[in-house]
Amino acid sequence: MFNIVIAGVGGQGSILASHILAESAIQASIYHNQNETKVRVGETFGAAMRGGAVASHVKIGKDVFSPLVPENKADVILGLEPLEAFRVGVRYVKPGGMVITNIRQYESIDIKTGQAKYPSLSDIINSFKNLNARVITLDATELALQAGTDKAMNIVMLGTLAANQKDLIPYEILIEVIRKRVPSKFIEVNIKAFELGYHFSNK
Repeated sequence: MFNIVIAGVGGQGSILASHILAESAIQASIYHNQNETKVRVGETFGAAMRGGAVASHVKIGKDVFSPLVPENKADVILGLEPLEAFRVGVRYVKPGGMVITNIRQYESIDIKTGQAKYPSLSDIINSFKNLNARVITLDATELALQAGTDKAMNIVMLGTLAANQKDLIPYEILIEVIRKRVPSKFIEVNIKAFELGYHFSNK
């Protein structure tokens, strides 16, 4: 069983990222002739889809039945936005799990309306370290801009995930599924974004 939760704000592409990951996991299981592998995807949404909190759950394994990852059972938290990574991560990451988070802030509705306060990045990182989690931070938005558009930030994050979980899904399969899933005119930008995220962790 391998559990991943992708946390972000509506409009950042967490759902697309989760579906690319899920389809890639299915393709990888076929490639490795592991026909018993199942993949489930589930989503939870905040008050508003665009600008509200979004968490996408991806469960990969032999005995996968429910779509949502249980609390304290996520192997990886993939944070498209640092505060959402914190909110979701402290609840779901397992002891010794991994948190990969973008450091670029994208304020959700409750932050903009003053209903919540934004903690410092160091406080977020230290909270995860107190939970025994390995933390990887990157400015995925800047890498996406280097690729051609900040809208590819979610794909940068998938690249960094792939670099840090090489036994999960082969690089080539993720590239193939990205080519299938994104609009044709954005394929090359997204492939470049994926590669920038992948090579960020291999420097």
